[in-house]
Amino acid sequence: MSLTNVLTNSNPRRILIRSTNWIGDAVMTTPAVHTIRKNFPDAEITMLAVPWVADIFRMSPDVDNLFIYDKKHLYKGKMKGPIKLAKDLKQFGFDIAFLLQNSFEAALITKMAGIPVRAGYKRDGRGVLLTHGVKINNEIRSKHQVHYYQDLLSQLGLELGPDPLRLPLIESLEHWARGFVDCLKYQSPISHADLDRIEAFSGIPAIQAMNNDRVNIPVIGFNPGAAFGPAKQWPVSKFAELAQLICEHYGESGCVVMVFGTDADTEAAQKIRNASPRSAFHVLDMTSKTSLKQAMALIKCCDAFVTNDSGLMHVAAGLRTPSIAIFGSTDHIATGPFAENAIVLRRELDCSPCLQAHCPKGHLRCLESISAQDVYEDLARMLSRNLIADVSTSNYAGKASDKT
Repeated sequence: MSLTNVLTNSNPRRILIRSTNWIGDAVMTTPAVHTIRKNFPDAEITMLAVPWVADIFRMSPDVDNLFIYDKKHLYKGKMKGPIKLAKDLKQFGFDIAFLLQNSFEAALITKMAGIPVRAGYKRDGRGVLLTHGVKINNEIRSKHQVHYYQDLLSQLGLELGPDPLRLPLIESLEHWARGFVDCLKYQSPISHADLDRIEAFSGIPAIQAMNNDRVNIPVIGFNPGAAFGPAKQWPVSKFAELAQLICEHYGESGCVVMVFGTDADTEAAQKIRNASPRSAFHVLDMTSKTSLKQAMALIKCCDAFVTNDSGLMHVAAGLRTPSIAIFGSTDHIATGPFAENAIVLRRELDCSPCLQAHCPKGHLRCLESISAQDVYEDLARMLSRNLIADVSTSNYAGKASDKT
């Protein structure tokens, strides 16, 4: 019996969705979250998420509440934490739990919380804890992750919503980001201390008016990090070479390169920035200096985004920012950028994709063979006004172009 049939007469009031724990995965669940909202428009939907992915859903019209699963402070302990969380969730009287996260723990917590309907994929030995479990087959595994989550809901009997990623931003945040970027473009004095002071950008129209005779200044985002391991990371030295190429070409008229990432990427950002005296003037290290929602707003302002296979790659796809995604060991079919205006750069080798964190053969040829010049040529075309177009949801195909 389908989930919708079970709920025909129950009219669920409260729904819990267990989010995935990685930024990229969370972005790829946004169409599925919208599908749940579409099927249960009157229900109160709460997203259970770890702190570092919460901003993906904080501004979503498909989510009413955020419940933060803070394992470091509020829910500490391998056993005590989940038990305490289950007790806290039980107070809300949820009618359904959709488990987009695949873990055994997710099913156990919702079972202990007394949620009567628990739906998700049967995996990690949790099938017995689910009231509505869906088996995984090879066809599901071979699809893009967006379809992986949507197929779960389809198998549960829900009517699917559209597939495009959904990352709405509030107007004040977009205004802040645009002002910050415009200050950088026009070389107005600014520091990272201004990040939280939107009023600091009240003079933007005057700055633009004084510089309206200048040529368009490209803003390019770099994302040199990737959490999985070095087999996903295009060498930092090549990002530095790319920055030099960009700054040499656009140096006289001006350009902005913003390097994004966590504190783990700060050393890489400094290497990129200091690759040459010329590029250092144009490259801004944004690693660990923004919240996720601030990074999202800034990425939306970029004319192009160069990235490894990572969470921010999916953020750029969700924001419709033209992107070049560099793939090494991972599967570009399953986890590539879900956007029409993205290019996947990869090398077709006998050993790829190996899906390993470290190169089993020790040569990283899949990444080393992609040169800075290769990326720059695609980037230059992407920055051309004639070749950059807005992505329309009406003719959206959800498939990035693949360049081998």
